[in-house]
Amino acid sequence: MPGSLLGVPDNWTVEGGGTSLLKSQRLAVLPIDSYDLASEFSVVDDHEYGGEYDAFTFGSWSSHVLANGSGADSDTSFRPHGGRMALTELGKQLPGIMSLVTEHFPLDRLQWVRIFRAQDAILAPHVDFLEWAEPGTRLQIPLRTSEDNLHSENDIVYHLRRGEVWKIHTTDPHSTRSSAETARLSLCLDFSGADEPIAIRKEIPATEPIRLIERPEATDVELKELLGVGNDFSPETMRSEFRRFVEFHFERRSHAAATYDWYEEAARLTGNADMAAKARAFGTYCIEKRADGEAFLW
Repeated sequence: MPGSLLGVPDNWTVEGGGTSLLKSQRLAVLPIDSYDLASEFSVVDDHEYGGEYDAFTFGSWSSHVLANGSGADSDTSFRPHGGRMALTELGKQLPGIMSLVTEHFPLDRLQWVRIFRAQDAILAPHVDFLEWAEPGTRLQIPLRTSEDNLHSENDIVYHLRRGEVWKIHTTDPHSTRSSAETARLSLCLDFSGADEPIAIRKEIPATEPIRLIERPEATDVELKELLGVGNDFSPETMRSEFRRFVEFHFERRSHAAATYDWYEEAARLTGNADMAAKARAFGTYCIEKRADGEAFLW
């Protein structure tokens, strides 16, 4: 690529060595400072979470629905629908955030508006939309964040700045990690259709380069130590131990899917065939195949 370093376009910042190209795209930057949202952030911070995505999450991670197909607060598990979106009671309490949505994005294909809250939290690498025949388009806009909050996609780790609009490449393994003291709040917009572009209005120029985080290669000693975690595995602890493997992906250059290879190998080294099978099944559930409404049982 002319004018690029290590396969990365000129407007990208890379910390460390080279990396493969990111499939997720920064589409725009919104004038988020024009909106007075601080009091609404407090509403989200105090809002209860139903726990419907607990299979994928470790630490304090929650999803808060502002609009969906029914308008019901109890309707919290994402799925495509054919109608227009309706505000939930939470959405009605957040007029500033909803104004940010309605003033900058088309509503005809918009199906869900949610806020993801994360504090000392990490997501299992996963692939979205496995449950349905057609993937949609998922945008994320950080509303409150810091540089300690990171995303990953395949073997890449990157940072989404406040107000940036990102189209997340959801059909490759991806993850997030939040290690900041203040909870990260990210607006998630789900649109029907994966191919049609989203027309964004009233954006402002992007003045900062995209920030990619390069990690060092793992050493043999580090990998051996990671796999040795399996010595402490038990049927009761193997779920909580999985977090270490995802953390390793964010700290050392590796593919998100490799998290499951390491995890299964650590379980296999215990000599317990049932735990090895459980580890393999969790990887299948997260990145290969799952049915609509299927819950993973540890």
